[in-house]
Amino acid sequence: MIQLKHLCKKFGQRLAVDDLTLQVPTGEIYGLLGHNGAGKSTAIGMMLGQVWPSGGEVLICGHDVTARRRLALQKVGAIFESPAFYDYLSGRRNLEILSSYTARTSPERIQEVIEWVGLAGREQSKVRTYSHGMRARLALAQALLPHPELLILDEPSDGLDPEGIHEMRQTILRLHRELGLTILLSSHFLNEVEQICTRIAVLNQGRMVFEGTLAATKQCEAWIRLRTGDFGLAVKELRRAQLITHERDGHLISLSPGTGTEQVVRLLVERGISVYEIAPVEPTLEDFYLSLMNGQKEAK
Repeated sequence: MIQLKHLCKKFGQRLAVDDLTLQVPTGEIYGLLGHNGAGKSTAIGMMLGQVWPSGGEVLICGHDVTARRRLALQKVGAIFESPAFYDYLSGRRNLEILSSYTARTSPERIQEVIEWVGLAGREQSKVRTYSHGMRARLALAQALLPHPELLILDEPSDGLDPEGIHEMRQTILRLHRELGLTILLSSHFLNEVEQICTRIAVLNQGRMVFEGTLAATKQCEAWIRLRTGDFGLAVKELRRAQLITHERDGHLISLSPGTGTEQVVRLLVERGISVYEIAPVEPTLEDFYLSLMNGQKEAK
């Protein structure tokens, strides 16, 4: 559905996207991650034909965006940057006007997408009365107007409160499940990505530093939660016995190869250190992401 081949973009002397190659298969919910300035929005801008590449290829639905933009984006809906609406008009009238810029859309289709995103009953209200969450749903409604097969969403939950984030997540999952849409999602909400996406790519300073399934991110370094009467002393004794390799956050340890938790407990009890809890910690996407970014810093 999306193919990027050795994609590059320079702004003056700054290389915003550096030799980016990735593929988003049909039917995937694909996450694009990275800190501010990592190149996510620039990459999405090139996918949508709004930013001209300095090199490489962008293929959407099998068509080159730079050569055949209209054909490539015919079945694509998008939320990119901050969608602008006419605040003095109703949500429905905004959709009517915005749809007229691309292709004629029937009143039935406009009402259908209004109901899909949960704005039914408020579509005749002026947009200036909408909450941030309602504006986000209106932006999603606009993206759905052309009967898309691919949705590209750049930070769709940005600025939303927890309830709004939850609603946006459920809507995205429903669109994928019931309409079979392929979705590319850029976000800095790692917990949301973990609950939505099936595959991710991580950008750092314009370069891709990881690409793979969510399952692969769970294979990072395993941590053990250890709660004792004196964590600092426990770490000192465990290091002396070469039972651990790392410790962090005042309650986490990483065991040396071949070491079991029973050996840790036995040694600490022998040293007179009380053990209140010892248990493996399920790795999260946040753990993986932070480990990846720290590894990038150390490699410099």
